Amino acid sequence: MNDLKIKIKYFMKNNQIGMALIISALLFATNVILNPSSLNVNGIGSIITLTLILMIASAGQTLVIISDGIDMSVGATMTLTAIISTSIMKSQEDPILVVYALIAVLIVGAVIGLLNGLGAAKIGLPPLIITLSMSNVVTRLQYVYTGGQPTGRASEWFTKSITYRHFGFLPNGLIYGVVIFAIVFYVLKYTRYGQQIFLIGNNKRAAELTGIKSTKIKVMNYMFAGMLAGFAGLIGAGYMNFTMGGAFESYTIMSIVAVVVGGTILSGGKGSYVGTLAGALLMVVLSNSLAVLKLSQSVKDIIMGIVLILLLAAYNREKPVRQ
Repeated sequence: MNDLKIKIKYFMKNNQIGMALIISALLFATNVILNPSSLNVNGIGSIITLTLILMIASAGQTLVIISDGIDMSVGATMTLTAIISTSIMKSQEDPILVVYALIAVLIVGAVIGLLNGLGAAKIGLPPLIITLSMSNVVTRLQYVYTGGQPTGRASEWFTKSITYRHFGFLPNGLIYGVVIFAIVFYVLKYTRYGQQIFLIGNNKRAAELTGIKSTKIKVMNYMFAGMLAGFAGLIGAGYMNFTMGGAFESYTIMSIVAVVVGGTILSGGKGSYVGTLAGALLMVVLSNSLAVLKLSQSVKDIIMGIVLILLLAAYNREKPVRQ
């Protein structure tokens, strides 16, 4: 019995991905018990779609946090790019408009990320402060751009490319998620750039002594984070069909929690995108479970914040090598 307890304790402490999946399953089971009607192909399809959107939004956050940073502008960037996307498409069925929207959101995301990166890595401002300030600026731009009103709708065929369900539950949008997952996983696992991200997160000074340009890598991380958040905003706009100011603000805290749940430590140097995927699933299932209780978004955000604090206390005590 003691050996079993030791094994369980070891698993809980050292296998965050497994724990995230187990907790997701338990939450989903609880959700079904409280609301049996939620066990249907449509509900499962929605969980998959929302998970892939959060997974994409959290991809750049993973890069930034591993290299000892943080991006508080993810949600604001997603909302702004979603608004831009729908204002370009305006329900028109011209595929070229989707291409224009994609280019626009990638450029906007890259510019936001560049400014974040220059402020945090080049100038040396605290990442939390500079990205939170950028989030406030981007949020104000949303309302200046829209006047507080929806600016258009996504093209119907683009929406269907995301929401169409194979076998009744498997969303077509999963294709976008698989592509992003494959790219980010490969970059972190098998490229020199990915190795440099981990080295910088572990010990910035030692990384620089080996010839790694840490400032350049960090700026690139923030740029990729902005572009991935922009792409997530485009996918989110297609899923929702229209967008208003503040639509994806909650994705900032959710992306951070998803990354932390998946085993990436906030002090940098350790993490994986597979873990982020597991964390994203947990966050979506948790959000759905809270929706069953009919809680307001503000209460949900408070609960998400409490979850983050508990996770930090449980899993983020490990300190990477610094000096």
